[in-house]
Amino acid sequence: MPFPIKICAICKEEFELKPDKPGFANRCPQCTEESAEAESATKGRMTAEERNTSKEANEARRQAMRNLLYRKDS
Repeated sequence: MPFPIKICAICKEEFELKPDKPGFANRCPQCTEESAEAESATKGRMTAEERNTSKEANEARRQAMRNLLYRKDS
């Protein structure tokens, strides 16, 4: 059974859409690999200050959601 032929949304080349192909169904394997490499390079590591800021922001979000969800209307 032949695989469907798709056109890549990035490079506009045809490729076969095979089962268990990593990435998106509208991108060829080469473009999927390039985008994955770019994402991992830009993600990087967080500094201690960034982690602390993120932790505080998450705690504030949790507290706000808790107040909204469990507030007693009297």
